[in-house]
Amino acid sequence: MPDDASSSGTAYDAVVLAGGAARRLGGADKPGVRVGGRALLDRVLAACAGARTTVVVADPRPTARPVRWAREEPPGAGPVAALDAGLRHTTAEYAVVLSADLPFLEEGTVRWLLTALLAGGAEGALLTDADGRDQPLVAAYRTAALRRELTALANARSDEAGSTDGRADRGGLIGLPLRRLTGALDLTRVPDPLASFDCDTWDDIATARARIREHGHVLDEWISAVKDELGIDLDVDTGVLLDLARDAAHGVARPAAPLTTFLVGYAAALGKKGPEAVAEAAAKATALALRWEEEYAAPQPSSGTAAGPAPTAPAQPDPGPDAG
Repeated sequence: MPDDASSSGTAYDAVVLAGGAARRLGGADKPGVRVGGRALLDRVLAACAGARTTVVVADPRPTARPVRWAREEPPGAGPVAALDAGLRHTTAEYAVVLSADLPFLEEGTVRWLLTALLAGGAEGALLTDADGRDQPLVAAYRTAALRRELTALANARSDEAGSTDGRADRGGLIGLPLRRLTGALDLTRVPDPLASFDCDTWDDIATARARIREHGHVLDEWISAVKDELGIDLDVDTGVLLDLARDAAHGVARPAAPLTTFLVGYAAALGKKGPEAVAEAAAKATALALRWEEEYAAPQPSSGTAAGPAPTAPAQPDPGPDAG
């Protein structure tokens, strides 16, 4: 059976690290903090929806997408130990490694990272932030390279401790900073100040929430939040639905806009389903709204014609003797 692939055509697994202590948030449940109506973790999971397997390294919790759970030993042993724990559940040649606090990460960013990784012989491609700093938890790696360096780090720490116990080897990863891992890799860097923005403080959360409510973003954010809340994964042309709402409001009456779009969705759900069904139902409803408007605006036939007596038209104001 062929592997699932992202829309870039590259099969990959994703490892999301979500078990940090969030000390700068006062110990709050950072992955569960909502930005734009969605938990930060769910926002990240949506960005890596193309992964063949998604592993979240944290204690299990409800999520908008099904995932596989893992935990470093002991819990709180640091990002390198957490990455090692998550990577043990992956099999793809490429691994996208993400933190759980990236409010502006999108699927396009993940595809971009994979494309950058595959464009040359690098072992990893990571984002850099607005200050040019490496962000190793917004990155795509060759899985074999990660495993090689994780083993080398674990063995080096075990040698220092004089241990030969295989289980103790992995304990050698406890407390190591990520730069000890990524410093040994050949990396490609991709500047992206927005996608690499992470939420370490409440000021960061406030900044993210404010930006999402800006005019240029709020509609897409709202639609994504509604789809997550309703448990649907349907990409439709929102422009078509907005045009339909406009035509219904203008040609019929303002309350017709939300009711018509609801009926279009209901008809699509009863029929073939999917974005094509929505587009087809929207086209029919738009044509009806335009016919409705044209019918009202058309001249009424005079009495005595084949059409029968003319209906009573709304009273018009007297234009005055000089009109025409």
